Amino acid sequence: MSDTSAIEPLILGGSPSPFDIPKGCFGLTVTEVQHYTDSLFRFRITRPQEFRFRSGEFVMIGLPNAEKPVFRAYSVASPSWDEELEFYSIKVQHGPLTEHLQKIQPGDTVLMRKKPTGTLVNDALLPGKRVWMFSTGTGLAPFASLIRDPETYEKFETIVLVHGCRTAAELKYGEDLVASLRNNPLIGEMVDGHLFHYTTVTRESFDRQGRVTDLISSGKLFDDLGLARMGPEEDRAMICGSMAMLRDTKELCIEHGLSEGANNKPGEFVVERAFVD
Repeated sequence: MSDTSAIEPLILGGSPSPFDIPKGCFGLTVTEVQHYTDSLFRFRITRPQEFRFRSGEFVMIGLPNAEKPVFRAYSVASPSWDEELEFYSIKVQHGPLTEHLQKIQPGDTVLMRKKPTGTLVNDALLPGKRVWMFSTGTGLAPFASLIRDPETYEKFETIVLVHGCRTAAELKYGEDLVASLRNNPLIGEMVDGHLFHYTTVTRESFDRQGRVTDLISSGKLFDDLGLARMGPEEDRAMICGSMAMLRDTKELCIEHGLSEGANNKPGEFVVERAFVD
């Protein structure tokens, strides 16, 4: 972890920024950037020693490009034990933040507010045997954190990561991540036989096609995996994606008998409502 929360001077686009770090923020250095498609990329930044979070939480991210910079919610995609912080982002041509964020390069400064929060954490779920992680697009990010955390495997016997995208190319971040877990020295032995990764696309030919919600409601998701339908006795669920996906998947969880939980009242499923433009 970094031994400082500030950088002098702040860097953006490889050049010094004329702006200061806002109160209550860290100024952190970009260490890695990887672009997957013309609409998706990930980046890693340094982590201050004093910053603590629970796997699955999100933070507010911005850039030192204005006196009052724009901040947006980003789930931390790296686990709580990682020495750096990873984020998985969309690119929006005219997005107030992402239009600029997609252009960052190693050495640049990213602003991060100091307080993490969020509902997609293990503590917000009641004990169970199986947890379903339903995601679309960059909604995969909090689950990228959770499937790298030993606590998730200690709490649940089976973890099912469901990820829906428009095209197969948009699945690569998740595919690469899951593949790397088999050789992870911390959780590699926990993953084998316990983590299921189910991917689907909606706009091109693929082994599995269809919206996540349609695959749940038809039962195809469960049939493909050879797993029983969800029920409140053993199943727990987490949901992260578009507004429509959140609404529809929440209703499906309720139809399967699951009740919604929160940090102050754990339940059988939780929903993340923080978004990036």
